[in-house]
Amino acid sequence: RRENPLFLPGVTLPASLAATSLLEEAVEGAEVVLVVVPSEYSRRVYAELRERVSPGAALVSATKGLEMDTLRRMTEVAAEEVPGHPVAVLSGPSFALEVAQALPTAVVAASADHAVAQRLQRALSTRTFRVYSSEDVVGVELAGALKNVIAIAAGIVDGLGYGHNTVAALITRGLAEISRLAGHLGGRPETLAGLAGLGDLVLTCTGALSRNRRVGQGLGRGLSLAEASAGLVAEGVRTTLAACDLAGREQVDMPISRQMKAVLHEGKPPRDALDELMLRSLKRE
Repeated sequence: RRENPLFLPGVTLPASLAATSLLEEAVEGAEVVLVVVPSEYSRRVYAELRERVSPGAALVSATKGLEMDTLRRMTEVAAEEVPGHPVAVLSGPSFALEVAQALPTAVVAASADHAVAQRLQRALSTRTFRVYSSEDVVGVELAGALKNVIAIAAGIVDGLGYGHNTVAALITRGLAEISRLAGHLGGRPETLAGLAGLGDLVLTCTGALSRNRRVGQGLGRGLSLAEASAGLVAEGVRTTLAACDLAGREQVDMPISRQMKAVLHEGKPPRDALDELMLRSLKRE
């Protein structure tokens, strides 16, 4: 029926769009290949692309996560598995359903080669989908991955029945710790204050379509992680572990991420985690 009733209900898919289970058929002759699979499967997909993608084709990651064992960003995985191809990341505040409904959306395409980012900008922009270009791959990619961790925390806040003050504090301090880690690894402050940083964080922490926020809401209402995440692909659950490992390796303080790891993977009650964040030693902003 040219419709995906589970994820894009009521949206008619265009006649020019074809679906296939054959990777070589999907990428044959393509100048731009978007890879939009969960982070845990990305390396396998990139490895399969190596012999199938056209010479010179740009590989664009729209996956918002980190590889668990290596702590690599997805463009790093792409560069390792498909050497010799330009790589880029596409990220920003964009719920898929609203994009498919042609509601105005703005995102960022980032590549170390700005000409590649501009090429993607021209290829992907439409009347309702505005693409900005950037060279800050590190900032765009880390912001996109780490905001999901904070979004789970925002959902917990909502599920526990706390108010708007709490959510505002969480978003602000969440941005502070994302910025600390991204900046330490080379991300730019303006990126973290832009669409890929603050923009995506606000959307994912407050929007009703946010899968990570919905997982947090369930946890805040007393559901187990398995119950809260049933039927949802919430990258933040896995990314929390990678974020804490990366922060530990780089010796960067990320208290919200640390508490989310305790809730998601160590059985800590959500209310205790929020209380502990509020009762930490007082600091200068």
